[in-house]
Amino acid sequence: MGPALASADVSGGATLRGWRDRLRVPVIAAPLFLISTPKLVIAQCMAGVIGTLPALNARPSAQFGEWLAEIVETLTGWNRRNPDKPAAPFGVNLVVHRSNPRLDDDLARCAQYRVPLVISSMGARGDVNTAVQAYGGVTLHDITNQAHARKAIERGATGLIAVAAGAGGHAGAVSPFALMQELRTWFDGPLVLAGSIASGRAIAAAGMLGADFAYVGSAFIATDEARCGVAQKNAVVASGADDIVYTPAFSGTPANYLRSSIVAAGLDPDDLPTTRRATDVAAQASAAKAWTDIWGCGQGIGTTHAIEPAAAVIDRLAREYDEVSP
Repeated sequence: MGPALASADVSGGATLRGWRDRLRVPVIAAPLFLISTPKLVIAQCMAGVIGTLPALNARPSAQFGEWLAEIVETLTGWNRRNPDKPAAPFGVNLVVHRSNPRLDDDLARCAQYRVPLVISSMGARGDVNTAVQAYGGVTLHDITNQAHARKAIERGATGLIAVAAGAGGHAGAVSPFALMQELRTWFDGPLVLAGSIASGRAIAAAGMLGADFAYVGSAFIATDEARCGVAQKNAVVASGADDIVYTPAFSGTPANYLRSSIVAAGLDPDDLPTTRRATDVAAQASAAKAWTDIWGCGQGIGTTHAIEPAAAVIDRLAREYDEVSP
């Protein structure tokens, strides 16, 4: 079966909001840098949420096409065997900054396999939105403030991911209440909320704030399918919101990291450099690498109590959501 036909089987419809009927709970599983692979995405989609992964996780770049083929073929087969319980659509995160030399090739692969959802980050690109929408895909753009949100919509994004305070990795610093309230004064399109969402109640609360979907990332780090070591998974299980450090020290942009991983790298999480130049010195001295040794993580991990399958996490989220939703 060709990639276009196979992908159409799992695309879930022409609009993002139309996909909600395919989901057990209105969740998009966030693309976890270095961690999300086809194994995790497939498990998430089969269990009833939109699974995503960063294109840059596939290394070398040729592996990205192989990953897309695996996802499409597996989910298409699942849908044929389970017509009454089809898999959720899947998505890919593209870093669209012009410093990414892979962007054109990765975008071409998304078009080849008709990836239903493309999440763009690090710059709003009209040409990327046009290319994805031309084959019937939808685009969401990561934003942390109103200025970036307006620019993304002006450049043709289908919808927005509002990355509020408490989200894992490169998070915003604005309260989800403030961010969502202002966005909904001028934007009535598809909107996803990110930031410490790791329970069914939190997913329902995101909907009350005006979000069409909740963005859940860190809750999937300590899963069987996640591509990271058991030490990282155990650190998530053992940690809570107080164990998250928000700092620009490791990438030059403020992000949330696990305190224990900073300590393990030989650094003092309460006395980190605040400039990129000072960061470079600290990183060289500790031989620690952001994301590989210094682990990104959001504040919502206090609900994670064990390493378990992704499907078990989704079962819990769906059960909790159903308990509080009308």
